[in-house]
Amino acid sequence: MKIAIVKLSAMGDIIHAMVALELIKNKLPNIKIDWIVEESFACVLENNPNINNIVTVNLKKLKKSKLSIFGEIKKIKSLSKENYNLIIDAQGLIKSAIVARLLSSNVAGFSKDSIREKQASYLYKKNIQIDYAANTIDRNVKVITQPLGIEFSKEDILNKKPFLFFKQTKKIDRFLSNSKKNIVFIIGSTWESRNYPKESFLKIANELKENILITWGSKLEEEKAKWLESQSKYITALPKLNLNELKELISKCDLTIGNDTGPTHMAWGLNRPSITIFGPTPVSRVYITDINKVVKSSSIVNPYKLNKNDYSIEEIKPDLIVNMAKDLL
Repeated sequence: MKIAIVKLSAMGDIIHAMVALELIKNKLPNIKIDWIVEESFACVLENNPNINNIVTVNLKKLKKSKLSIFGEIKKIKSLSKENYNLIIDAQGLIKSAIVARLLSSNVAGFSKDSIREKQASYLYKKNIQIDYAANTIDRNVKVITQPLGIEFSKEDILNKKPFLFFKQTKKIDRFLSNSKKNIVFIIGSTWESRNYPKESFLKIANELKENILITWGSKLEEEKAKWLESQSKYITALPKLNLNELKELISKCDLTIGNDTGPTHMAWGLNRPSITIFGPTPVSRVYITDINKVVKSSSIVNPYKLNKNDYSIEEIKPDLIVNMAKDLL
């Protein structure tokens, strides 16, 4: 049997869906799995032994060049010769549903009551029902495994093996300490209201007094990282890392502390300790475990309509995170 999973973005969503691969292979060891993903996130999937082929698309460039759509359609349609037995759209967007249908008419995906872009469900042959407000990981796993007749439990997910893989480099090791605990700070995210204040990160670093490494992805994040480095002898602003190096860094550190964003969720995929800081987004996006903790502001979150003007994350006291970090360390 040969299937293709369509999960284009974003990094955290891809990571939360990847846990399904191990569950599938445990039940169907001979199945072949291809994954369709946005080019910029392909490295998240790389080196995973449960994926046969990673197929990249670049739908984001359509915003700059409408004509590029013809090249992307041609690339996607050329994959139809792979004769997939089943396509699973784990994204639930109109664009991902179209990509899935270009590959085959035998497509499974979320039911119309399970997604925001309800029109996407009409392009599926089989619809999977799961509450939109349910845990994000459970949603991803169910939409991928149920069309294959596979059932799972929470314990199956909690007992997962690490499923993010990377190639070893020498770039990371020189920043790691042998005498102190190594802690990664993830200071950025897609919305400013999801970002814990840099002043609060500074207080955490100065209280923990460990080897704090800050990774960044944008110019603004780099400026924040360098400001933090200038304010504390415990902090090092790393050079810009690619996704392979980021996976390696998190795998080698004792703790990751960060906003609700893809790099923070890497720790869960690597079975490494983490604290995820939530403000305007729901904690139902993650699994809370003995080593993966969350801190949430007091605001009430509507998962159907997130409020980008909710800056309640700023109210979270650094001491709360410091105490949680000490317990994990």
